[in-house]
Formats: sequence, C-alpha cells, structure tokens
Amino acid sequence: MAKFKIIISDPETGTSKTVEVEETRTIPLIGRKMGETIDGSIMGLPGHKLQITGGSDKDGFPIRSNVHGGVRRRVVLSGGIGFNPQSKGERRRKTVRGNVITDEIVQINMKIVEKPKRPKEKKKAKEKEEKPKKEVEEEAQATNSA
Repeated sequence: MAKFKIIISDPETGTSKTVEVEETRTIPLIGRKMGETIDGSIMGLPGHKLQITGGSDKDGFPIRSNVHGGVRRRVVLSGGIGFNPQSKGERRRKTVRGNVITDEIVQINMKIVEKPKRPKEKKKAKEKEEKPKKEVEEEAQATNSA
C-alpha cells in the first residue's frame, strides 16, 4: 500500500508542516492531479482547503504539471521544474513524472488555499469582556489614589 510524506505550506505565515499518511488515508489522494483542491480533513486539518502544488516519486523525479498521466517520461525541457538551464536557450532531455498521483509517489507538496471561517460573535464577545476589565481597573486606581 502507498505511503506519502505530505508537506503542507501556509503562504500567509510562511510556515510548513509535515504529515505522514499511510494505508487507507492515502486512497482519497491517488488519482488526483496536480493543481486540484482537496478537503483538509484528510490530512487532519478540518475546515481547510488544500491545493496540490507538486511532489516527487520514489526515485526523486519531480512531478511536472504539463506532463499528463502518472508515468515517467523523458521530455525536452528548457527550464522550470526538473531542469535548471546553465546558459540561455539551453534545452535538455530529462526524466520527469506525470501530473497524476500514483502509489509510486513518495512526497506530495500542498498549500493552504482556504482556512476555516471564525465566527464574528467570539471576537465581539472578547471585546465586550475587555472593556469592563479596563473600567474596573480605572475605578480601582481612582479609589487607591483618594
């Protein structure tokens, strides 16, 4: 059965979190394409929406979005994921993985696209609680100085 190491990045804070997923929890991911949005409850983040941004297979070949299918292919690249040209106009044939997640994928990169909405009532309740505390402190200071 498949085992994935999933890196979840939060663009707002700039942090990332690593989650290991095994056995039955991998089933919702197999067959998904790069760029798709999935529910975060699969990864233990209920209420979040996650987008698949990349990954690599068991031998380290990267997933490339414009290579279709879940197989390895040798394609001519002029830059981007899988090839960093050393001179202008350089092209080279490189092996990359298709954009579909299969059981041969080891690492999947994701980013948080949508966070759960927090109810506004809680924020208002906190503000109301803070105001009386300030008034109580002011009254205490007034009685102490008198």
